[in-house]
Formats: sequence, structure tokens, C-alpha cells
Amino acid sequence: MLRQVIGFSTHAVSCALLIFVVVAMAAAQQNASNSPSCELTGSLIKVADLPEGSGVAVSKRTPDRLWALNDSHEPVLVALDSKGAVVGHVRVSGTKVEDWEAVAIGPCPAGTCIYVGDIGDNEAKRANIVIYRIPEPAESPGSVAVADLLRMTYPDGAHDAEALLVTPKGEVLIVTKGDTGPVALYRVPEDAKPGGTAMLQPIGKPRQSGKAAADDRITDGAVSPSGAWVALRTNSVVLLYRSDDFMSGNWKEASRVSIEAIGEPQGEGIAFGDERTIYVVGEGGGKSQPGTFGRLTCAF
Repeated sequence: MLRQVIGFSTHAVSCALLIFVVVAMAAAQQNASNSPSCELTGSLIKVADLPEGSGVAVSKRTPDRLWALNDSHEPVLVALDSKGAVVGHVRVSGTKVEDWEAVAIGPCPAGTCIYVGDIGDNEAKRANIVIYRIPEPAESPGSVAVADLLRMTYPDGAHDAEALLVTPKGEVLIVTKGDTGPVALYRVPEDAKPGGTAMLQPIGKPRQSGKAAADDRITDGAVSPSGAWVALRTNSVVLLYRSDDFMSGNWKEASRVSIEAIGEPQGEGIAFGDERTIYVVGEGGGKSQPGTFGRLTCAF
């Protein structure tokens, strides 16, 4: 009888362990299926007009239109189609180029604006940085005047930054690069007055203490059209975050996607198209070499 009881107990334990393993594997598979993933689609396109391509954004007014910029030279926006072909140029009056590093599109007092981030600061010496707001033109009119500008300072000293994000609700965020200090998230205060100078508000703690490793430095960022996802990029990786986590200062990554296979000489900019499409641009690698344009198709 004792042997039967022991045998039964052993069998029951084995069954319980088997059920636990099966359930755990199913849960892991379910979590994996719920995690975002991206695949490289198409080929890398060379864009002669973007030798120092540093940012890209998708139009809210014109289908099949993107806006890109170089981080130096003239105050000009380059209009692209969704395949990376140049379809126009727009000179922005009322601005200057110190270090244009990012472009985003979102709501503004004028309706829909192109936000240009003159936020680069390689030596972390600037007294302030500037965000220009430009009413988004329906086409490529040749020139457009800036609507207003937001002049910002950091509460903890100057930082280099290349990532400017605008949410569908109009929140404006900056992520520092991590080369002159840690990667950190800041918000433009809602009551910032155009033309004046306001102090950025830190959100949460920096991603790490001290400077980021070279491969982890943030070169741009974007928010998905629904507002559910945030993408940051480095020269070789796309980092995806759930917005609720990210906006609260939680640096927990939902996914990390290598894009080294694209072959960008120097990957820089990123933008969401729809919820499944991400565009990337990059510099040409010096000596006025053509910049680059590519596309990722993602499943969230």
C-alpha cells in the first residue's frame, strides 16, 4: 500500500511539473508574440540632398510626404516621397542653423506644425537650445516663415541632444544623446512662452549613470501615430518602448531591433509612418557623400 501511495505521489508530481512547463512555455510564446518586432524591407536609398541627414518626419497634411533635414548648411527642409525620392525643398525664413538635429510634426497653435530641433551641442556649451515651429505647408512652396520658437535651457547644465519627440497631444520631449552626459528624458513645459526662455523638466531618472557607450547613444526618436509606442534609435539599433512606460521615465525596452544589416554609413533619423512602418535616414559618412533613406515594417 505504501508503495502504491509513493508511486501515485511521484506520478502526480511529474504530471504537475509537466503541466507547469507546458503552461510556462505557452506564456513565453504568448509574451513573445505580443512583443514588437521589425523587419527590414526594400533596400537602402542614397539621397544626394541629405549628405548630413539628421532627422525625418512624416507629413500630417500630404499623403506620401516626408520632411527631412541636414544638421548644418542652409535652413532648408527636404521633401521626400515614401520611397526616398526628393520631391521639393522649402527654405525656412526667420531661422538660423546652429546644429539642426531633429524634425517632428505635431499639433501647435497654428494647427499642424513642423518642429525643427536646433538642439545639437557637441561640446555641451550652449546657453540655450531652440525649437522652431513652422506651419506645415500642404505642398513644397519654396519658402515658408517660422511661426514661433521655443528657447530652452536644461536644469542641470548643457547637454548634447539629437532626439526631439512630439506626441499626438502636442507634448514636446527631448532625449539627450549620452555623449556629454547620461541619456535622459526632458519635457518642454506646457506654459513655455514662444520667444521667451523656459527650463526643461526632467522626467524620471537618466537611463544610466555617466556617459553612454558609443553604440548606445541616441540619435533620434519618434512617437507612433496612435501615441502607443515610442521609438529611439542609435547608429545601429531601434529601441521600442510602450509610451505609458516611457512617458513616466521608465526605460524598460519592449524590443530592441538591430538595423546594422541596412548598411547605413551613419544612421541618424527615425519617424513612424503608420503603426507598422518606420522610416530611417542617415548621413553619407563625410566628404559630401549622399545620405541614406530606408524603411522598416514592424508588427506590434
